[in-house]
Amino acid sequence: MNAALLFLAGICGGLTGSIAGLASVATYPALLAVGLPPVTANVTNTVAVVFNGIGSVLGSRPELKGQGAWLLRVGPLAALGGAAGALLLLYTPPEGFERSVPILLGASALAILLPRRQRPPDDKPRRRRRVLILEGLAVLAITGYAGYFGAAAGVLLLALLLRAGGATLAHANASKNALMGIANLVAAILFAVLAPVAWAAVLPLGLGCLLGSRLGPVVVRHAPATPMRLLIGAAGLAVAIKIGIDTY
Repeated sequence: MNAALLFLAGICGGLTGSIAGLASVATYPALLAVGLPPVTANVTNTVAVVFNGIGSVLGSRPELKGQGAWLLRVGPLAALGGAAGALLLLYTPPEGFERSVPILLGASALAILLPRRQRPPDDKPRRRRRVLILEGLAVLAITGYAGYFGAAAGVLLLALLLRAGGATLAHANASKNALMGIANLVAAILFAVLAPVAWAAVLPLGLGCLLGSRLGPVVVRHAPATPMRLLIGAAGLAVAIKIGIDTY
């Protein structure tokens, strides 16, 4: 029964994670429901959603073409963020960071909901470098949150990628899937060595994530961009409200 529940939760989490970055909203409560304590559920969830990264990247291959150079630049920041977040979870009290999550998530959901204005290319090298540095720091912070807890971290990252450049929803979603996959993988390696992972729960949850996440990019690729963007933003806002109620 527990394995079936986790497998179904993994499918749901993989699908929503690869589309909207909301995997942990489905998978983490399922781990609590089968009796795992919060910290064990959190680290087990991070290990399981590595399969979400694998499936979503495989499904996003058409949109990832041509992004190799950018991912090579930004990927190490995602790896560093995932490692830092994992270590923060293991060695610091979580209360202060958790209280900021609803605000960050709500702001990101609103950023996704608001229509984007096409910005002309910035020809000033100094200003462009400053923007790139700020974007890099934002990626580091978001992937740090992903390694720390991760519920709806993908919404934060998707909002950043959509607002920072001219990428389509499908291409921004593919970039988000790749960076989140890197952050989760690094955090999962640390948790596997340092934390109490419930490996019996990883298998059914991870297999479900792999299946669901493989389908998500296909949905984004073929769905109308504006309704999908509004749906993702609305889902993120609903999650922010729910987490805010639970937190405050």
